[in-house]
Amino acid sequence: MIPEIRFTCQDGCANCCDQDGYVYLSEADIKRAAKFVGLAAKAFEAKYVYRRAHQRRFRKPPDKQCPFLENKRCGIHPAKPTQCRTFPFWPELIESRKEWARTAKHCPGIGKGPLIQIGTAMEIAEEHRRAYPEDYR
Repeated sequence: MIPEIRFTCQDGCANCCDQDGYVYLSEADIKRAAKFVGLAAKAFEAKYVYRRAHQRRFRKPPDKQCPFLENKRCGIHPAKPTQCRTFPFWPELIESRKEWARTAKHCPGIGKGPLIQIGTAMEIAEEHRRAYPEDYR
């Protein structure tokens, strides 16, 4: 566990959105984003979501990591997925000094701002675990 957590998202950064990987989705994430863009959940999923068994993620456009990343801004920010909303308070990051330090290399908000209570960070991490239980079995 890291001893001290400071984090303030840096306006206009979007470095977390440009990292290699996928944006995984819960069913609630799909419904919330679909409503935000004015589509039925099935239509939204057909257009933007790749599903395999119990895993759901955004389809990755060839030129960016997320279909909603527009000019270094999240096009669905008010309805963004749990994975995005809980960054960088993911269990695998806050439970490992090494991973926290590695993530800080591309996230300028880590180490800045007020001290975050570990209980608060753990609550956010638990939200991430609840949204994606298949990742923590």
